[in-house]
Amino acid sequence: MNKVWAELKVSGKAVLALAVVLCGLYPAVVWLAGQGLFPGKANGSLIVKEGAIIGSSLIGQNFAGAQYFHPRPSAAGAGYDGASSGGANLGPLSRKQADEIRRRVTAYREENRLAPDAAVPGDAVMASASGLDPHISVKNALLQARRVTEIRGMGEESILRLIRLSTEGRALGVLGEPRVNVLKLNLALDNLWR
Repeated sequence: MNKVWAELKVSGKAVLALAVVLCGLYPAVVWLAGQGLFPGKANGSLIVKEGAIIGSSLIGQNFAGAQYFHPRPSAAGAGYDGASSGGANLGPLSRKQADEIRRRVTAYREENRLAPDAAVPGDAVMASASGLDPHISVKNALLQARRVTEIRGMGEESILRLIRLSTEGRALGVLGEPRVNVLKLNLALDNLWR
């Protein structure tokens, strides 16, 4: 019986030591390192304008006005709701999915005054897996540029320059495709248009 109690004491001490290290020390060290080395990223990559937090560069926002570049569709709740993050879980053979994409393609072509048979980028009509993606493809941004240019009465070269400046390269130089952060692009657009 003494051997059992001895084993329980050792096990209890091990659990307590691991709890202190893994639930206290390790998170504290990681938090301190994040705050010291990458404070902006560690705090959510927040975008502040005139002292107020207006969003995060990591989470998309809905821009409905025709004077703005529009993000990709969101399946997260009422749109870009972090508490409802996730895809629609509709498969490629889903009639509901096909009908929704067809509707979005037609609306995108009409809104951007494209030909009825113009190719539409996939990110313009399909939601991301999380429903929170803040980026669109460069092609999507370029197709929206004419609409934004006409509505704002700005020179096309100014808009194209903003798109180029807002384009982020491939992750680690090789992963994914170049992309445009819609929130950052629209903020730059508003700053330029004043």
